[in-house]
Amino acid sequence: MTNDPIDPPAAAAVPTPDAARSFYEATARQRVRGLFDAGSVSEWLPPSQRIVSPHLEQLGQPRALDDGVMIGRATLAGRPVLFAAEEPGFMGGSVGEVHGAKLTGLLERAARDRPAAVVLLLDTGGVRLHEANAGLIAISEIQRAVFSARAAGVPVIVVSGGANGCYGGLGIVARCCDHIVMTEEGRLSVSGPEVIESQKGVEEFDAKDRALVWRTMGGKHRYLIGEADGFARDTMDDLRQAVAAFFDRPVPLTLEAMEREHAALGRRLERFGASPDAVDIWSGLGVAEPRQLPLLDTAAFTALADRVKERSDA
Repeated sequence: MTNDPIDPPAAAAVPTPDAARSFYEATARQRVRGLFDAGSVSEWLPPSQRIVSPHLEQLGQPRALDDGVMIGRATLAGRPVLFAAEEPGFMGGSVGEVHGAKLTGLLERAARDRPAAVVLLLDTGGVRLHEANAGLIAISEIQRAVFSARAAGVPVIVVSGGANGCYGGLGIVARCCDHIVMTEEGRLSVSGPEVIESQKGVEEFDAKDRALVWRTMGGKHRYLIGEADGFARDTMDDLRQAVAAFFDRPVPLTLEAMEREHAALGRRLERFGASPDAVDIWSGLGVAEPRQLPLLDTAAFTALADRVKERSDA
């Protein structure tokens, strides 16, 4: 990596012309241009440096010159950030050796330089099966680097709103970060729909049932039950604002905080562990018309979710 400073350039807090476009439909580089301040993006290890997977060519697989992830520095609302953006169109955003090393190095740089935040635009099915062992090792290295950045007081913020969702090892990593921002189109889980169906059968989980997938793993459900901290419309501008809202809000990385989280998960399991469907969970949370929840627009849904959370905290 270079030793570029991360101080924001002059007149940094300028949105790009892509601010209104869909995050879901965009490539990694379009997402970076749309989310971060115009003229502020500096990419590290770009395609011109040809840092590619050492394994894919041997297996007869196509390679990407950035191994499917863009990393660098930028500003967002004038604040310096480090960022990573996974390319959804390359092998499902999957993590191999080089892909993982770029994410790890970015997070280690954050622990050293302490920007306002690290923003991870995750769009991934998990570990790249073609590089299974290297990918699994990479996940453990990324996870350790997340904790190093957090221990240095740098908030690590995940955005999940892409076509691949956020699954597998990076689904675990996402929940190790300070905050997760999702759109209705995003999904978050350890195991993806096809994995669950292959292991447990279609009777347990029908991966082709899109309504089932989204109400089980989608952004609305994750925000309602507290797995995601922010919820935004599928536009660059809305996501910019949602991410910036978590600057200066690191979550304590302490034993007490972990114990509180474990206790909350235990209460959730006790309360909803026998629920056969997310609709039953929504009903248990006090949603008057749970089957209508997927049809609510963003404003109506967030107002409902905030009322549910207020009752739960009371």
